[in-house]
Amino acid sequence: MTIGDDHALAGELATAAGEKLLALREREGFGDPSALRKEGDRAAHLFLMEALARSRPDDSVLSEEATSEERLDPRRLRAERVWIVDPLDGTREFSEEGRKDWAVHVALWERGTLTAGAVALPAQGRTLSTLEPPVLPELGPEARPRIAVSRTRPPEFVQKLADLVGADLVPIGSAGAKISAVLTGEVEAYVHAGGQYEWDSAAPVAVALACGAHASRIDGSPLVYNQGDPSLPDILVSLPGLAPTLLAGIRDLHR
Repeated sequence: MTIGDDHALAGELATAAGEKLLALREREGFGDPSALRKEGDRAAHLFLMEALARSRPDDSVLSEEATSEERLDPRRLRAERVWIVDPLDGTREFSEEGRKDWAVHVALWERGTLTAGAVALPAQGRTLSTLEPPVLPELGPEARPRIAVSRTRPPEFVQKLADLVGADLVPIGSAGAKISAVLTGEVEAYVHAGGQYEWDSAAPVAVALACGAHASRIDGSPLVYNQGDPSLPDILVSLPGLAPTLLAGIRDLHR
Protein backbone atom coordinates (compact mmCIF):
# COMPACT_ATOMS: atom_id res chain seq x y z
CA MET A 1 0.00 0.00 0.00
CA THR A 2 1.04 3.58 -0.59
CA ILE A 3 0.51 6.54 1.73
CA GLY A 4 -2.55 7.43 -0.34
CA ASP A 5 -4.20 4.25 0.93
CA ASP A 6 -4.32 5.33 4.57
CA HIS A 7 -8.13 5.51 4.56
CA ALA A 8 -8.38 1.99 3.16
CA LEU A 9 -5.73 0.67 5.52
CA ALA A 10 -7.53 2.03 8.58
CA GLY A 11 -10.74 0.31 7.51
CA GLU A 12 -9.06 -2.97 6.62
CA LEU A 13 -7.15 -3.19 9.89
CA ALA A 14 -10.12 -2.26 12.07
CA THR A 15 -12.32 -4.79 10.26
CA ALA A 16 -9.73 -7.56 10.43
CA ALA A 17 -9.09 -6.99 14.14
CA GLY A 18 -12.84 -7.11 14.70
CA GLU A 19 -13.11 -10.42 12.87
CA LYS A 20 -10.42 -11.86 15.12
CA LEU A 21 -12.32 -10.64 18.18
CA LEU A 22 -15.55 -12.25 16.95
CA ALA A 23 -13.69 -15.53 16.43
CA LEU A 24 -12.22 -15.28 19.92
CA ARG A 25 -15.68 -14.70 21.40
CA GLU A 26 -17.01 -17.73 19.54
CA ARG A 27 -14.11 -19.94 20.55
CA GLU A 28 -13.80 -19.00 24.22
CA GLY A 29 -17.42 -18.32 25.12
CA PHE A 30 -18.55 -16.10 27.99
CA GLY A 31 -17.93 -18.33 31.01
CA ASP A 32 -14.93 -16.29 32.19
CA PRO A 33 -15.58 -12.63 31.25
CA SER A 34 -12.36 -11.35 32.81
CA ALA A 35 -10.20 -13.77 30.84
CA LEU A 36 -12.12 -12.99 27.65
CA ARG A 37 -11.59 -9.24 28.10
CA LYS A 38 -7.89 -9.70 28.79
CA GLU A 39 -7.33 -11.95 25.80
CA GLY A 40 -9.38 -9.69 23.54
CA ASP A 41 -7.29 -6.66 24.45
CA ARG A 42 -4.05 -8.60 23.99
CA ALA A 43 -4.90 -10.31 20.71
CA ALA A 44 -6.30 -7.21 18.98
CA HIS A 45 -3.37 -5.06 20.16
CA LEU A 46 -0.77 -7.50 18.89
CA PHE A 47 -2.53 -7.84 15.55
CA LEU A 48 -2.73 -4.08 14.99
CA MET A 49 0.83 -3.40 16.14
CA GLU A 50 2.25 -6.11 13.88
CA ALA A 51 0.13 -5.02 10.92
CA LEU A 52 1.10 -1.36 11.28
CA ALA A 53 4.77 -2.30 11.70
CA ARG A 54 4.58 -4.11 8.35
CA SER A 55 2.44 -1.58 6.50
CA ARG A 56 3.72 1.69 7.96
CA PRO A 57 7.14 0.94 9.51
CA ASP A 58 8.15 4.62 9.67
CA ASP A 59 5.05 5.77 11.55
CA SER A 60 4.55 5.97 15.32
CA VAL A 61 1.67 4.29 17.15
CA LEU A 62 -0.25 5.24 20.28
CA SER A 63 -2.35 2.33 21.55
CA GLU A 64 -4.49 1.96 24.64
CA GLU A 65 -2.71 -1.32 25.34
CA ALA A 66 0.80 0.13 25.05
CA THR A 67 3.03 0.16 28.11
CA SER A 68 3.55 3.40 30.03
CA GLU A 69 7.08 3.56 28.65
CA GLU A 70 5.82 3.23 25.08
CA ARG A 71 3.22 5.95 25.61
CA LEU A 72 5.87 8.33 26.95
CA ASP A 73 8.31 7.70 24.09
CA PRO A 74 9.32 11.23 23.00
CA ARG A 75 9.68 10.09 19.39
CA ARG A 76 5.89 9.96 19.14
CA LEU A 77 5.63 13.67 19.94
CA ARG A 78 8.18 14.50 17.24
CA ALA A 79 6.62 12.25 14.62
CA GLU A 80 4.64 13.68 11.70
CA ARG A 81 2.43 10.57 11.44
CA VAL A 82 0.97 8.74 14.43
CA TRP A 83 -1.61 5.96 14.39
CA ILE A 84 -3.93 6.19 17.40
CA VAL A 85 -5.66 2.88 18.07
CA ASP A 86 -8.00 1.32 20.58
CA PRO A 87 -7.77 -2.42 19.87
CA LEU A 88 -10.96 -3.16 21.81
CA ASP A 89 -13.20 -0.27 22.75
CA GLY A 90 -15.84 -1.51 25.16
CA THR A 91 -14.25 -4.54 26.81
CA ARG A 92 -17.19 -4.88 29.20
CA GLU A 93 -19.65 -5.17 26.33
CA PHE A 94 -17.33 -7.49 24.41
CA SER A 95 -17.42 -9.95 27.32
CA GLU A 96 -21.22 -9.91 27.63
CA GLU A 97 -23.07 -12.39 25.44
CA GLY A 98 -25.38 -10.76 22.95
CA ARG A 99 -24.01 -7.23 23.25
CA LYS A 100 -23.10 -5.50 20.01
CA ASP A 101 -22.00 -2.06 21.28
CA TRP A 102 -18.23 -2.52 21.22
CA ALA A 103 -15.71 -1.49 18.58
CA VAL A 104 -12.18 -1.39 17.18
CA HIS A 105 -10.62 2.03 16.49
CA VAL A 106 -7.84 2.84 14.02
CA ALA A 107 -7.01 6.51 13.31
CA LEU A 108 -4.15 8.40 11.68
CA TRP A 109 -2.97 11.76 13.02
CA GLU A 110 -0.74 13.88 10.77
CA ARG A 111 0.88 17.18 11.73
CA GLY A 112 -1.87 18.19 14.11
CA THR A 113 -4.89 16.79 12.26
CA LEU A 114 -6.81 13.51 12.14
CA THR A 115 -6.57 12.54 8.47
CA ALA A 116 -7.93 8.99 8.32
CA GLY A 117 -9.87 6.68 10.57
CA ALA A 118 -12.17 3.72 10.87
CA VAL A 119 -14.46 2.29 13.52
CA ALA A 120 -15.28 -1.39 13.17
CA LEU A 121 -18.47 -2.54 14.88
CA PRO A 122 -17.84 -6.27 14.43
CA ALA A 123 -20.94 -7.62 16.16
CA GLN A 124 -23.05 -5.24 14.03
CA GLY A 125 -21.33 -6.38 10.83
CA ARG A 126 -20.18 -2.94 9.71
CA THR A 127 -17.22 -0.58 9.62
CA LEU A 128 -17.52 3.21 9.36
CA SER A 129 -14.52 4.92 7.80
CA THR A 130 -13.17 8.04 6.20
CA LEU A 131 -12.78 6.12 2.94
CA GLU A 132 -16.55 6.34 2.35
CA PRO A 133 -18.00 8.42 5.20
CA PRO A 134 -21.65 7.71 5.98
CA VAL A 135 -24.23 10.30 5.03
CA LEU A 136 -25.43 12.15 8.11
CA PRO A 137 -29.14 11.88 8.89
CA GLU A 138 -31.19 15.03 9.38
CA LEU A 139 -32.96 16.09 12.55
CA GLY A 140 -36.54 17.02 11.78
CA PRO A 141 -37.87 20.31 13.19
CA GLU A 142 -40.33 18.52 15.46
CA ALA A 143 -38.07 15.63 16.46
CA ARG A 144 -37.02 15.18 20.06
CA PRO A 145 -33.24 14.69 20.08
CA ARG A 146 -31.62 11.62 21.61
CA ILE A 147 -28.28 11.82 23.45
CA ALA A 148 -26.07 8.75 23.84
CA VAL A 149 -24.61 8.28 27.31
CA SER A 150 -22.56 5.71 29.17
CA ARG A 151 -24.33 2.56 30.30
CA THR A 152 -22.50 2.54 33.61
CA ARG A 153 -21.38 6.10 34.42
CA PRO A 154 -23.50 8.76 32.69
CA PRO A 155 -22.42 12.25 33.80
CA GLU A 156 -25.03 13.82 36.08
CA PHE A 157 -24.95 17.06 34.13
CA VAL A 158 -26.05 15.25 30.94
CA GLN A 159 -29.40 14.42 32.54
CA LYS A 160 -29.75 18.10 33.43
CA LEU A 161 -28.76 19.02 29.88
CA ALA A 162 -31.36 16.65 28.45
CA ASP A 163 -34.03 18.20 30.66
CA LEU A 164 -32.94 21.68 29.60
CA VAL A 165 -33.00 21.07 25.84
CA GLY A 166 -35.85 18.55 25.76
CA ALA A 167 -33.83 15.46 24.86
CA ASP A 168 -33.96 11.77 25.76
CA LEU A 169 -30.96 9.78 27.01
CA VAL A 170 -29.98 6.51 25.32
CA PRO A 171 -27.48 4.25 27.14
CA ILE A 172 -24.91 2.69 24.76
CA GLY A 173 -21.68 0.83 25.53
CA SER A 174 -18.38 1.91 24.03
CA ALA A 175 -17.44 5.43 22.96
CA GLY A 176 -16.99 4.24 19.40
CA ALA A 177 -20.47 2.71 19.38
CA LYS A 178 -21.95 5.94 20.77
CA ILE A 179 -20.33 8.21 18.18
CA SER A 180 -21.19 5.74 15.43
CA ALA A 181 -24.81 5.87 16.59
CA VAL A 182 -24.79 9.63 15.91
CA LEU A 183 -23.52 9.02 12.39
CA THR A 184 -26.05 6.31 11.59
CA GLY A 185 -29.14 8.02 12.98
CA GLU A 186 -29.74 5.99 16.14
CA VAL A 187 -29.14 9.13 18.24
CA GLU A 188 -28.47 12.77 17.45
CA ALA A 189 -25.66 13.50 19.93
CA TYR A 190 -23.11 12.07 22.33
CA VAL A 191 -22.02 14.07 25.37
CA HIS A 192 -19.42 12.82 27.83
CA ALA A 193 -17.46 14.43 30.64
CA GLY A 194 -16.42 11.53 32.84
CA GLY A 195 -12.84 11.10 31.63
CA GLN A 196 -11.46 9.53 28.45
CA TYR A 197 -8.24 9.20 26.49
CA GLU A 198 -7.24 10.00 22.92
CA TRP A 199 -7.70 6.41 21.72
CA ASP A 200 -11.30 6.42 22.93
CA SER A 201 -12.33 9.04 20.38
CA ALA A 202 -9.67 9.59 17.67
CA ALA A 203 -11.03 7.14 15.11
CA PRO A 204 -14.74 7.88 15.53
CA VAL A 205 -14.03 11.62 15.57
CA ALA A 206 -12.05 11.27 12.32
CA VAL A 207 -15.09 9.63 10.72
CA ALA A 208 -17.49 12.14 12.29
CA LEU A 209 -15.54 15.10 10.94
CA ALA A 210 -15.35 13.49 7.51
CA CYS A 211 -19.16 13.23 7.58
CA GLY A 212 -19.58 16.88 8.50
CA ALA A 213 -20.71 16.21 12.07
CA HIS A 214 -19.81 18.52 14.94
CA ALA A 215 -17.02 17.25 17.23
CA SER A 216 -15.43 19.29 20.04
CA ARG A 217 -14.75 19.51 23.73
CA ILE A 218 -17.89 20.35 25.72
CA ASP A 219 -16.78 23.98 25.94
CA GLY A 220 -16.65 24.13 22.15
CA SER A 221 -12.86 24.09 21.90
CA PRO A 222 -11.13 21.73 19.45
CA LEU A 223 -10.25 18.13 20.24
CA VAL A 224 -6.45 17.93 20.16
CA TYR A 225 -4.58 14.65 19.66
CA ASN A 226 -1.05 13.25 19.99
CA GLN A 227 -0.29 15.08 23.21
CA GLY A 228 2.25 14.10 25.86
CA ASP A 229 -0.63 13.42 28.24
CA PRO A 230 -3.19 11.41 26.24
CA SER A 231 -6.05 12.31 28.59
CA LEU A 232 -8.98 13.89 26.72
CA PRO A 233 -11.65 14.03 29.40
CA ASP A 234 -14.76 15.36 27.65
CA ILE A 235 -16.37 15.39 24.23
CA LEU A 236 -19.43 16.46 22.27
CA VAL A 237 -20.32 14.86 18.94
CA SER A 238 -23.61 15.77 17.33
CA LEU A 239 -25.48 16.57 14.18
CA PRO A 240 -24.23 20.03 13.18
CA GLY A 241 -27.58 21.76 13.54
CA LEU A 242 -27.98 20.57 17.12
CA ALA A 243 -24.51 21.57 18.35
CA PRO A 244 -25.27 25.27 19.09
CA THR A 245 -28.22 24.31 21.30
CA LEU A 246 -26.19 21.72 23.21
CA LEU A 247 -23.17 24.02 23.67
CA ALA A 248 -25.42 26.82 24.92
CA GLY A 249 -27.10 24.43 27.33
CA ILE A 250 -23.77 23.18 28.63
CA ARG A 251 -22.58 26.78 29.18
CA ASP A 252 -25.76 27.57 31.10
CA LEU A 253 -25.32 24.54 33.35
CA HIS A 254 -21.69 25.39 34.13
CA ARG A 255 -22.23 29.03 35.07
